[in-house]
Amino acid sequence: MQAIRRLFDFYINGSIHVAVAVLSLVLMTNHMFQNSFDLPMAGFAFFGTIFGYNFIKYEDFFRNKKPLRFELKAIAIVSVISLLTTAFFFFCLGSVTQITAIIFFGLTFLYTVPVFSKKKNIRNWSGVKIYIVAICWSGVTTLLPLLNAGTEVFSDVILKCCQRFLLVISLILIFEIIDLKTDDPALKTVPQRIGVEKTKILGILILIPLYFLEFLKSTIDINQLFVNAILVITTALFMLFANQNRSKYYTSFWVESIPIFWLGMIYLV
Repeated sequence: MQAIRRLFDFYINGSIHVAVAVLSLVLMTNHMFQNSFDLPMAGFAFFGTIFGYNFIKYEDFFRNKKPLRFELKAIAIVSVISLLTTAFFFFCLGSVTQITAIIFFGLTFLYTVPVFSKKKNIRNWSGVKIYIVAICWSGVTTLLPLLNAGTEVFSDVILKCCQRFLLVISLILIFEIIDLKTDDPALKTVPQRIGVEKTKILGILILIPLYFLEFLKSTIDINQLFVNAILVITTALFMLFANQNRSKYYTSFWVESIPIFWLGMIYLV
C-alpha cells in the first residue's frame, strides 16, 4: 500500500494528473467543433503542462539549489523529458499556433520567474493570479487546438473561450478556498477579500453564464446541454463542500478530475 501511495503522490506532485485534465479539455474542444484527433496538439498540451506546472511549483528549488529528495529528482527527470517532448511537438504545430503558444509560455514564465523584481513575480501580484491562470488554460485548451485545426475565428470560438475561462475561474476559486490557511495574505485571493461563503456564491453564479452561453451557439447540441448541466452541478457541489480542512487531494485530484469527468460524460451520453 505504501508503494501505491507513493506512486499516486508522484502522479499528483509530478503534475501528470493536471496534464490529463488539460488534455481532456483539448479533446473536448475537438469534440465540440468536430475536429479530428491532433497528435501534435495533444502531445504539446499534455507534456507542456507537465513541464509548465513543475516549472512553476519547483523552480525555486533548482534556482536556489535546495537539496532534493528522491521524488523531486524523479520529477526533475520527468520534467526534462517533458520539455524535450514539448519542443518536438511544438515544431509540428502550425506557425500561427506556435506564435500563440509562445505568448502563453511567456505569461507562464512571467508568472513564475521574478523578472520585474528580485522577489516578486506576477503570481505575487495581488488579485492577478486567478486571471493569468484562467487565460492560459482557456487559451491552451481552446484557442490553440482550433488554430492548429484551421478553424476560423467566429462567434462560436469566442463563446467557447469565454465558457472555458469561466470554468477555470470557478475551479480556481475552489483551490483558493482550500488554500486559504496557507496563502500569503498579500496575494489578496478572492476568499481573502470577500470571505469563503461569498466566494462560494460567486463561484456558483459564474457557472450560470457558463451554461447559458451554450444557447448562443450557431448550432445547439442537446447532448452537450445535458453534459454541461452535469458539469455545472458537479462543479457547484465541489464548490459548496469546499473548506479549509479538506485534504489536499480534494483539489489536487478530485477537483482537477472534473475536466476528465466532463470528457468521459461525452462517451457515456
